[in-house]
Amino acid sequence: MTRKCILATCQLNQWVLDYDNNRERIIEAIREAKAAKATLLLTPELCIPGYGLLDHWLENDVYAHSWEIAAEIITNADCQDIIIDLGLPVQHQGSNYNARLIALNGEVLAIRPKLDLCNDGNYREMRYFTPWPRGRFETYTLPPVIQALSRNQETCPIGECALETLDASFTSETCEELWTPNSPHSLYSLAGIEIVLNSSGSHHELRKLHTRINLIKEATAKTGGVYLYSNQRGCDGDRLYYDGCALIMSNGEVLVQGSQFSLKDVEVHTAVVDLDSIWASRTSRSRAMQANDPMVHALKRVKVDKFRLCIPEVESLLVKPTPSQEPRYHLPVEEIALGPACWLWDYLRRSRAAGFLVPLSGGIDSCATATIVFSMCRLVVEEMQAGNDVVLADAKRLYGDDAGFSTSISAEQLCNKIFTTVFMGMKQQSSKETRTRAHDLAAAIGANHIDTNIDPMIQALHTLVSSTLDFDPKFKVHGGSQTENLALQNFQSRSRMVLAYALGQLLPVSKGAAAGGLLVLGSANVDECLRGYLTKYDCSSADINPIGGISKTDLKAFIGWAEKEFDMPILHEFLDAVPTAELEPITESYVQSDEADMGFTYDELSVLGRLRKTYKLGTVGMFQHLVSEWNDRMKPRDVYKKVSQPGCWRCSSIPPTDASVGNTLRLRPSPNCIRLIRKADRRQVRDFMYYYAINRHKMTTMTPGLYLESYTPDDNRFDLRPFLYPRFTFEHRKIENLLKKMEEGTAGVDRA
Repeated sequence: MTRKCILATCQLNQWVLDYDNNRERIIEAIREAKAAKATLLLTPELCIPGYGLLDHWLENDVYAHSWEIAAEIITNADCQDIIIDLGLPVQHQGSNYNARLIALNGEVLAIRPKLDLCNDGNYREMRYFTPWPRGRFETYTLPPVIQALSRNQETCPIGECALETLDASFTSETCEELWTPNSPHSLYSLAGIEIVLNSSGSHHELRKLHTRINLIKEATAKTGGVYLYSNQRGCDGDRLYYDGCALIMSNGEVLVQGSQFSLKDVEVHTAVVDLDSIWASRTSRSRAMQANDPMVHALKRVKVDKFRLCIPEVESLLVKPTPSQEPRYHLPVEEIALGPACWLWDYLRRSRAAGFLVPLSGGIDSCATATIVFSMCRLVVEEMQAGNDVVLADAKRLYGDDAGFSTSISAEQLCNKIFTTVFMGMKQQSSKETRTRAHDLAAAIGANHIDTNIDPMIQALHTLVSSTLDFDPKFKVHGGSQTENLALQNFQSRSRMVLAYALGQLLPVSKGAAAGGLLVLGSANVDECLRGYLTKYDCSSADINPIGGISKTDLKAFIGWAEKEFDMPILHEFLDAVPTAELEPITESYVQSDEADMGFTYDELSVLGRLRKTYKLGTVGMFQHLVSEWNDRMKPRDVYKKVSQPGCWRCSSIPPTDASVGNTLRLRPSPNCIRLIRKADRRQVRDFMYYYAINRHKMTTMTPGLYLESYTPDDNRFDLRPFLYPRFTFEHRKIENLLKKMEEGTAGVDRA
């Protein structure tokens, strides 16, 4: 006997509460699966209403509407003669469940609720749903909209179960259940189930795909069998980008892998699998002994009458199974180029805005934001040329009624229509170099560029404040205090935010557009947010921020990659430039430096951020970890409270000095080093937690940023911590006691 079947999985760009269009995307996926002669189709988790509804899951309407859409799908003429695994929420005996609905020819075969709920990081499933107890199996009363269908079906099974057609068996394992230590697929394999279906709402995170694929490979290599994985893709209305990458695996081998980043709303993948090939992976005697476990035999079975998954035997002899392939992974720099670009496109087209605007400072962060927008335009043009009608319609609307629109337009032409960059400089603070870099980058990507000075705005504010307080604040280089210096810097940064929004609202109408404004993009990276090195309500305040979850280290690597990949030599100048906010006057003996101001390098912030969030360490825990980690670099006391020497911001070398000038050091000329840099009193763990604590309040107002990094300090979704802290006196005392014991124990010992 030869049992070969064609199975299908998909990735759908669903949008929360977009019931009509979500339904149409599901039906289109079913059509494509049937055209490939598939007999089973798996769809993403909660695909009918969309996954990221958050507190909308507490509304009865969502459950009622989801069943109405399910009824329309399973009775659609194009959705017959194929088993469909759909995602929707259900209410049962007073509880809400994240569930799978398995249907065939207008009949609900079973409902399989999720057993293990995802409730960490960005996920709050236990706020909305109840986990279904393992092994529980009972009867579910279907809602009136299903009972009213032609079959007059009143009930169906609900619970953990397997379904058996005339020639094969399959069951569901939903998203988080794959990631838990006691994954259900092991039991299903021991029970002889041949096909496991996993529907997911798994978000993109840099370097995460390896983990996901390895989990599925291990699941099928260890237990044998076929594993179908379906995932949502796109921006469904929040800070996450779901990255698709649908998979079909068999016996530890990848047969099919969907794209991770694409502008396609519907992507269906099929594979011919040989179910008889599973037998060779299940002949171990120890496995057979484990299969005698009572839990294995307790798994309930639901019969699917008069339906075969497999190709007729004689016909199947001429059908070749899908060969295995190596999994495909993007480099992290490619993930940055593609993930945020796809997220931006979804946000732009679904918000119905006219385009984007970014304050372009001439620094690497706003440069990265602009480059990602250009990457988005490149993807849109490629997709139009490939014949994607949905992308074509959206691009045509955004381009306007200009007769010059066609599928052959360049990325630069599209960028010019939908993207505006603005350099908002000041005569004393802005250097010629940053102004020129901003202009040249905008020209390279085709953006509509505005070059202006905000001196009149700042002078007006300065005059008003001075007359109100009868006090004239001064910059530090002009003899002012640190408080005055900071306030005057904030005059500028907050004024830029006001001007950015004014231009975003008025630019389209000034060019004759009937309606629609520009979305203002933020460009604060994850490390600056972590340290609080930004002004509350300055240009970090925007509509959305595509780089809000990316580290400075990764952004620099991305710009280096894009320089070559996008053939943009101008990007090299941003890599060579010193990171500076340019909020203080430039003098002969002083230039502002971000890393000197912060007292940390961006690489150090990345390390400290991961220890705080990913490794879940507090002040003392971070100190203890770094004493060991940095043992070859510094003494334990330096880990806690280190005074650094001045050096090159790029290579950390310490150039010889000519003379000390105030709070800066004049460095001898070097082609690789900055000429001027402030003395940085870096206290590592102590100062990091100090600045993290006093600036935590800023995170409560941060622009919604695309989540991409595991240590993002985003207060609104991911990092739920207080924003008013004590000064960690207990922790400091404990570390001082540890240091005292360590130093007394090593007295007289030469560390070298």
